[in-house]
Amino acid sequence: MAVIDVAGYVAEIKDHAVDHGFHVHDERHFVETYSLRQVWEVDLHPEEGCGGPLDLHLALDVDPRTLLAFEDTVMELPDDSDPPDKFFFPLTFTWALPPLPKGPDLLLLAVDLAGIGGIELPLEVSAIDSFASATDGPERRLSIVAKLQISLAKVLAGEALLCDVFERCLAVSKYLLAAAPEWLA
Repeated sequence: MAVIDVAGYVAEIKDHAVDHGFHVHDERHFVETYSLRQVWEVDLHPEEGCGGPLDLHLALDVDPRTLLAFEDTVMELPDDSDPPDKFFFPLTFTWALPPLPKGPDLLLLAVDLAGIGGIELPLEVSAIDSFASATDGPERRLSIVAKLQISLAKVLAGEALLCDVFERCLAVSKYLLAAAPEWLA
């Protein structure tokens, strides 16, 4: 029997996202047959963003070697002992908007979002300008990514609820929803 119910934890993440003002639209679970690496993906957005231009994608990457090493460590511990906090799964949040005719100044956007995300939710802001043909103007696609490490010891103890993270994700989403009409005009 597994020490951590990863599927159950993903269900808790989805429920917790709903409690913090998000709608969950889709969930996918991928298993790589060779390595047994797993990825859970969840598509969500803030309640006021239904039908809007903003997509938020959450992905939990489960490395089987990390999970098995954590389970071995927990099984070797004496009763009433806490496992060491040295096993982590990456959790990634990715915000995306459609092509933006009037894209934002990336430096200004990065500074504004850094104030919203804080140190609890470090954000990477990037954009790709593409040209459909040489005579067309550039089409800018914006991407904002937050990468976190989820402690397996905290998941086991039931302490990895991500309240502050979801509150900051909601604030980032609302900021992007408010700014998107100007960028899409």
